[in-house]
Amino acid sequence: MISLPGPLVTNLLRFLFLGLSALAPPSRAELQLHLPANQLQAVEGGEVVLPAWYTLHAEVSSAQPGEVPFVMWFFKDKEKEDQVLSYINGVTTSKPGVSLVYSMPSRNLSLRLEGLQEKDSGPYSCSVNVQDKNGQASGHSIKTLELNVLVPPAPPSCRLQGVPRVGANVTLSCQSPRSKPAVQYQWDRQLPSFQTFFAPVLDVIRGSLSLTNLSSSMAGVYVCKAHNEVGTAQCNVTLEVSTGPGAAVVAGAVVGTLVGLGLLAGLVLLYHRRGKALEEPANDIKEDAIAPRTLPWPKSSDTISKNGTLSSVTSARALRPPHGPPRPGALTPTPSLSSQALPSPRLPTTDGANPQPISPIPGGVSSSGLSRMGAVPVMVPAQSQAGSLV
Repeated sequence: MISLPGPLVTNLLRFLFLGLSALAPPSRAELQLHLPANQLQAVEGGEVVLPAWYTLHAEVSSAQPGEVPFVMWFFKDKEKEDQVLSYINGVTTSKPGVSLVYSMPSRNLSLRLEGLQEKDSGPYSCSVNVQDKNGQASGHSIKTLELNVLVPPAPPSCRLQGVPRVGANVTLSCQSPRSKPAVQYQWDRQLPSFQTFFAPVLDVIRGSLSLTNLSSSMAGVYVCKAHNEVGTAQCNVTLEVSTGPGAAVVAGAVVGTLVGLGLLAGLVLLYHRRGKALEEPANDIKEDAIAPRTLPWPKSSDTISKNGTLSSVTSARALRPPHGPPRPGALTPTPSLSSQALPSPRLPTTDGANPQPISPIPGGVSSSGLSRMGAVPVMVPAQSQAGSLV
């Protein structure tokens, strides 16, 4: 890389060019520098030629023997002005990627720029001072042209926003990170069938495509194209439309079902426990409960006389032998006085047979003993086989 003169040297050279042209005596030749008036455009990464040439009036040939040009090219960005090339006394100095199209000395001063970047956009100035073979200045001129470096769209990124299921709404977005000038977007569906979208569903500036009320027929491969004056880039996204409910709906249904089953199980368990609690007091039998004692009949003679019939029945039951051995702890009823005082009735006999002796009353007390004890005889009615009293 050849180092260029600093800003001070550059200014001195420009002052020298202007001084020479001002101090030079008038010449029959008049120098004219020619540059395009229109703005030049180039693409980033490529190259461009800035055309420039000069002429001397009153001369026929394109160049005269011994004619020596002094050439300088400058570039002015937003902050300062830099020298990019100079040709002085047969020596050329330039920045990388900058060169003259024709070998010097020549009246064609065109400048070639290679490996362009967006920052190379701006005004370029060409200054030329020509001396004749005698070393006298033939004239001086400076002119400027504008260069605009365009940037093709960088590869965009495609995104899908929303849940693509039947009946839902989704948005396909596309964005290119860098371009000059600004890009415009176009969405197409490639598969299964080609389809081009337009406004209002398509926003050509923001690159968004709105799809509403999705159906299964809207599934496919969607391609976004970002384009400007100098290039095109694209990306694609595959839209798959599901027919089932979304994941959130499924999760909500599962949770709701589990909560409902839990509540139902809790209600069934509570009902079962309450029913069991109500049955336990009714079926509760205490093992250590004591049977109620049988109250003995009172020994009063008035009670016996008034309740003779009941006493007779009671005495008949008392005289019956037990069917089995008494249970341990069971109370044996004590026969009342009325039952002890009842003798067996004697039936008259007609056949003259000897009367049957009366069997003694259980307990070893005879009827005579009962009489001495004050017992009152009671008539016991006869009982038929059917169990009714006669």
